[in-house]
Amino acid sequence: MKAQEIRALSNDQVKDKLLELRKEQMGLRFQKATGQLEKTHRSSEVRRDIARLKTEMNQRTSGASVEAK
Repeated sequence: MKAQEIRALSNDQVKDKLLELRKEQMGLRFQKATGQLEKTHRSSEVRRDIARLKTEMNQRTSGASVEAK
């Protein structure tokens, strides 16, 4: 998920997406613990997407906006 896609989402959609990704992250952790994880790269992708969403949420609450160049 790109930052530009995240900026296009509403606040509620960002929160929903964050919740969805956290659930996926937990599922991936369980798969890794049981040895069933096939797409190992997905864990890092999900972690980075969560960070992007949280960054955007923090920017919206602080009133800061980053313009794309």
